[in-house]
Amino acid sequence: MAELLLTNVSKSYGPVDVLRDINLHIETGELIVFVGPSGCGKSTLLRMIAGLERITGGVLEIDGEKMNDVPPAQRGIAMVFQSYALYPHMTVRDNMSFGMKIAKRPKDEIEKSVENAARMLQLTPYLDRLPKALSGGQRQRVAIGRAIVRDPKVFLFDEPLSNLDAALRVATRIEIAQLKERMASSTMIYVTHDQVEAMTLATRIVVLNGGNIEQVGTPLELYERPANVFVGRFIGSPSMNIFKARVVETGATTGVEVEGGGHTRIEVPSQAGDQGAAVRVGVRSEDLVPTEAGEALYEGEVSMVEALGETTLLYFAPQDGEDPIIAKLPGIHRFKRGEKVRLAATPDKLHLFDDAGRSYLHR
Repeated sequence: MAELLLTNVSKSYGPVDVLRDINLHIETGELIVFVGPSGCGKSTLLRMIAGLERITGGVLEIDGEKMNDVPPAQRGIAMVFQSYALYPHMTVRDNMSFGMKIAKRPKDEIEKSVENAARMLQLTPYLDRLPKALSGGQRQRVAIGRAIVRDPKVFLFDEPLSNLDAALRVATRIEIAQLKERMASSTMIYVTHDQVEAMTLATRIVVLNGGNIEQVGTPLELYERPANVFVGRFIGSPSMNIFKARVVETGATTGVEVEGGGHTRIEVPSQAGDQGAAVRVGVRSEDLVPTEAGEALYEGEVSMVEALGETTLLYFAPQDGEDPIIAKLPGIHRFKRGEKVRLAATPDKLHLFDDAGRSYLHR
């Protein structure tokens, strides 16, 4: 339905820069998810696209038309907020149709649009109820339905599931995924701090940090080929383990020596640093396996065990103020606190970063 292009977009509040040089191309039919830590600018960027925040610098285009100074109501955008923002004295039907009535759309068009949206969201039995008679998940669906009936060019979702309990979050997330399949040509932009939502819903993920875009890619691209240490740690749960290391051999492959481990070979380009250069090795928790023989990536004493049934998490003391080392093992394991464990990983599961945290594969 709509293509978005952001070129050198920035946002400042006086001397404070909130977003800097955002360049992003969103194609028609994509579901783009903005993720990042609190304060990184993801909600501000969404509000700038909606027209609720003024763009300080750069250009926003929707279908080739510049939107910087276009009022929000004329941008062809519908937004679903974190709070449901339903009118408590209106029925579901009236809440969903209110915007179309204000726009003075024909009555039969309004009725048809509301019925279609209600059927799509499985709200037909609740059209004559007040919001107080609905569950949290049903209220959020009403808010989504209110956006659908407007037939916008772009849907914007600002953390729509954060007010729901765990079970409702899962159910509503599945409903949003199914809705996107039914509305395949619709362009959607979704803000969340929950990486599970991002990984399961997104066509592509935009990782923001400190007002900058760290990386854009499909969920698996970000998981398998993080551009830097920040993305590696932010995507995935538990976060990626990072070890300090130094280069001990260069060539077609690079050999590194990891602090607390041994000599480990990693398949990376030959320009991965000169011999003796400081580097960092990343490995995901689920790629670490206990070993008794051969080279070990890490060796340490278990500081805590979380036995979750389907998985067992082993925690090891952090190195030099870094995050704890975590190994995620499938099934049940009988490790004890204080037990010394050697951990290894296959070379193809290791990530190599320079001392500034940038991946050699992306440089």
